[in-house]
Amino acid sequence: MLQPTTEQRIQSDAIDAQSVPLAAAALLETQSAAITAVQAVIAEIDRGAQLMAAAIRSGRSLTYAAAGSSGLMALADACELPGTFGIPAHCVHIHMAGGVPTTGQMPGDTEDDAGAADIALRDVMPGDVVIVLSASGTTPYALALAKSGKANGASVIAIANNPETPLLEMADVPICVATPPEVIAGSTRLAAGTGQKVALNLMSSLMGIKLGHVYQGMMVNVVADNAKLIERAIGIVRHIADVSAPVAKAALAQTQGNPKAAILVAKGCSPLVARTLLQRHDGHLGPCLKALEKNKNT
Repeated sequence: MLQPTTEQRIQSDAIDAQSVPLAAAALLETQSAAITAVQAVIAEIDRGAQLMAAAIRSGRSLTYAAAGSSGLMALADACELPGTFGIPAHCVHIHMAGGVPTTGQMPGDTEDDAGAADIALRDVMPGDVVIVLSASGTTPYALALAKSGKANGASVIAIANNPETPLLEMADVPICVATPPEVIAGSTRLAAGTGQKVALNLMSSLMGIKLGHVYQGMMVNVVADNAKLIERAIGIVRHIADVSAPVAKAALAQTQGNPKAAILVAKGCSPLVARTLLQRHDGHLGPCLKALEKNKNT
């Protein structure tokens, strides 16, 4: 049987036998190739983003799940969603084989624990989306997660780095990021991990755009819960509403820190009208601003 790409050895001088500049160049080359591999699956990534946006729009949940290095990629993406796009934290769930590590040790045997997947996804329901990652596409824990998610009526998005693998075959949206063999054979934290990270970044960012949480290239649904982000939110309101910093700050105070609503308040409407407009236009700021402008001109 043909060896999976993620387990193949590169037919060249071993990286540990090369000079530091050559070794670094080889590592960087495979990272670049991993990013390029994502280009071939943009359409599939967009389909995944549509499913994710639909789930959040209807109040359902996103569950990221994986083992090992793939789990770390999933964890990084999932944890960014509430802060960056204001996705309710209770709508984002993360499951790693053996649990999220609290030290530098991540047990390897837990990826074979298929039984743990049923427990992890016992609360998944129709309308939810389960995002499962596995570099090999054959990890028992990941396969069991996909099977359990589908059995519970959820949509399954799968990201793997080997084509025609069981995980991809089970998915509603299969995303094969066909990364090259690893410079350090089998170490999927390298090219495979980079490909997964980029694919997840694209998918969740496209989801944020579809939900209306990005406007003029800015994070208009950012959760401003520290000094840096408070200043960022003030800057966003200032730029889009074209007002001074004090006016932007006052608008944010009137809207409990919601940048979208604050922009509308800074443009002259009440917080109640701002909330009503955002509900009417499904959270998209552009149509709300057009409606305000139209009302001014009538």
